[in-house]
Amino acid sequence: MSPEKTDLRREAGRRTRDDLLAAALELLAQRGQEGVTLREITQNAGANVAAVSYHFGSLKALCEATIEHALERYLDAQIRELDALGGAATLSELAEAFARPMVSALAAGGRDLAVIRLVARVGIEPPEGWERLAGKFELARRQAVRVLAVNLPDVDRHELDFRVRCAAGMLNWLALAPVGAELAAEPADRIERMLVPVVAGAFRGAR
Repeated sequence: MSPEKTDLRREAGRRTRDDLLAAALELLAQRGQEGVTLREITQNAGANVAAVSYHFGSLKALCEATIEHALERYLDAQIRELDALGGAATLSELAEAFARPMVSALAAGGRDLAVIRLVARVGIEPPEGWERLAGKFELARRQAVRVLAVNLPDVDRHELDFRVRCAAGMLNWLALAPVGAELAAEPADRIERMLVPVVAGAFRGAR
């Protein structure tokens, strides 16, 4: 086989793999892992069952790869935002950074929103292999707690960590709840104005 034909086959294989991941993402975001079938994914991707076996090995492996990619994309975005905060960042600035991936996804819709909704689903019902990304989850929490500790020096680290987990859970719920769909109809600046004070309040706690 000529090099040109080999390259074309590789490119076609990459496209098929990407199409399968995209189709799985949309369906998983809508229904969760128990609600998708191999037939639906291949039909939406314009591929056949053999392509799933070739690229992933099984439906389960395809779903796991899709979930892992979505989680990594979300966590990497959140870690970048939190890492950019200075040592004197306020609770409001922390809330903005923490919620920005969600705000951006709600405003953008499409694939970005599907990623966030999938992250929310697996955040509520963690899948097998969740521990592979434990380091990134821990890093995001540690970055948030670092800023919280400066703003709330009288609150112990365990409680600060709890507040971060609660704020993350609230964002997960929002991605799937009807009010999230209402927010998605708004421009990004209005979504941020409405959402950031709520996240900041979760961080601040009772006074």
